[in-house]
Parts: sequence; structure tokens; C-alpha cells
Amino acid sequence: MAMSGEGAEKTKLKLYSYFRSSCSCRVRIALNLKGLKYEYIAVNLLKGEQFSPEFTKLNPLGYVPVLLDGDIVISDSFAIIMYLEEKYPQKPLLPSDLQKRAINYQAANIVSSSIQPLQNLGILKYIGEKVGQDEMHEWPKRHIGKGFSALEKLLKDYAGKYATGDEVYLADLFLAPQIHAAFKRFNLNMSEYPLLTKLHEAYAELPAFQAGMPENQPDTPSSS
Repeated sequence: MAMSGEGAEKTKLKLYSYFRSSCSCRVRIALNLKGLKYEYIAVNLLKGEQFSPEFTKLNPLGYVPVLLDGDIVISDSFAIIMYLEEKYPQKPLLPSDLQKRAINYQAANIVSSSIQPLQNLGILKYIGEKVGQDEMHEWPKRHIGKGFSALEKLLKDYAGKYATGDEVYLADLFLAPQIHAAFKRFNLNMSEYPLLTKLHEAYAELPAFQAGMPENQPDTPSSS
């Protein structure tokens, strides 16, 4: 789990993260599942710290998360998780079955390509300024709902206790933060998505997932 102080200085892995970032949350869960200690370095997106010269040297796009493993710098949550999977094989995040593996890639990509970018802070701010505050709230709900409908259909023949069976895999790392945000941040009516709601309940029982959630991070505001 995240470390700070003297203990953190001895760890090799460093994660630049923001408590509410679902992309950062995926990586936090991966690190937790693999039992990897890391130093948590908070990047306050509301204060624009992601655009500082120091941070943009790590990721020119100005997005979290960024992982440092010694001299290796990796940005983009998908790339980070694949790196962790290959370097730290304990607790595999991909099934050996190729069809099930492909479904994991597909589900993860629906979240990372078709849902999350459309609720990103910069996008919502732009919509609020150009279109209006009401659309700023309706826009993410519309696109989350569209993605969730697709995921319900995609996973219906594969889901067990988790997204693609009774073991946690890559798809779950992407789904858990997105479903959490739908409930907590966007107040989406989840009654239309019974499978995803069931997964949300299953994730609530997993310590590695819960330790990665927004409300449990070092930079989480006390009022959140």
C-alpha cells in the first residue's frame, strides 16, 4: 500500500497520483494486488500541479498516473499495468485462456477509451465553459451509461464473481474505479446495470481494491 516518510525513501517504486483519478486508482489496485510497496506522490489536479515543469518532464501530456521504477518512467495506466504484469508476475492480472484474455482487454479498453476520457476533468471544464453547467453534469452520465450498457452485454456470458470469472483480472481493475465514480461522483442510476452493480459489491469485499479507492488515499480531503 502507499507509503510515506522514511519507509517510502527505501522503496523503489514511486507513483504520481491524484486521489480521485480513476486512472491512478487502477494502478493503485494493481500495485496492491501484487503486494508491491510504493511511495505515493500526490499531484493536485485542481491546483494545476500536473502542468508544472517538473511533472511534464515525466509526462508531457500532464496526466496522472506516472510510475517511476528506478530510472524507468512510465505514464498511462494501461502501459503501467502491463509493465507491472510483465516485471512482477506474482498475482497474474491476465488469464491464461486467450479468449478470456481478449475479453479482459476489450472491457478495459471500453473503460479507458470510450468512458473515462469523456469524464476527464479538462473535458468537463471545457463543456461547462462552452455549453453550460447542466451539460457538464449530463455529458458524463450519458457516456458512462452508453459504456455500461456495452459492458453488460459483453460480460454477461463471462462474469462469475468478478468480470470474467471467479478470479480478479485486468478488466476488474478498470471497472472498479469507473463503477465507483458512477455511484459516488456522478450519481448514475445503476438499476439498469445489474451485472456491474453486482461486481461493485464484490469489489467492496476485496482489501486490495478498497485500499486503492479515492476515499483512502493520502491526499484525500477530509471532507470528501
